[in-house]
Amino acid sequence: MANILPIRRAGDPVLREKARRVRRPDDSISKIIEDMWVTMYDAPGVGLAAPQVGIPLKIVVIHVPDHEPFALLNPEIVKRSGERQVDEGCLSVPGFRGEIQRSLKVLVKGMDPVTGKEVRIRAENDLLAECLEHEIDHINGILYIDYLDGPDALVPLEDAPEGQE
Repeated sequence: MANILPIRRAGDPVLREKARRVRRPDDSISKIIEDMWVTMYDAPGVGLAAPQVGIPLKIVVIHVPDHEPFALLNPEIVKRSGERQVDEGCLSVPGFRGEIQRSLKVLVKGMDPVTGKEVRIRAENDLLAECLEHEIDHINGILYIDYLDGPDALVPLEDAPEGQE
C-alpha cells in the first residue's frame, strides 16, 4: 500500500544535496515511486523529485496534462536550446510563484524504472519541458527560487494573475 509522504520545504538540507544515482530498479525503488505518485497527486502537483520527500536519490515522477504519467531514474538533460519566461511554483515552496527563464526545448535521458533500459524524452515549449528541468534541478540540489533576483521576486499565490494558481 502506498503512503503519502511529507513534502520537504525550502530550508530543509536534503533539498540542497546532490542526489545519488540509482544503480538498478528493484522492489525498494518501486515502493518509493509508488509513494511519490500518491504524494504528488495528493499535494496536488505535476511533478515530484525524491529529495522533496526526503530521499536523496535521482528519481522523478511527472504527470502533466496532455501527456502520459512517467517516472525516471537518473534523469539528465542531454540537450537544451532556446529560452522562455515561465511563471513557476514548487511544492517545496508553497504559496508562492516566480517568473524565471527555462529552456524552450529539452532532451532528457533516464532509466525506465521497470525495464532498467534507457529512455529519452523530448519536450518543446510546454509544461513538460518546464517540469523536466524543474525536477532535474531538484535532484541536483537546485530550487527554482535560485533563479530569482531575490526574495522580492517571489509572488504570493493570492497576488498571482488569474489562472496561475
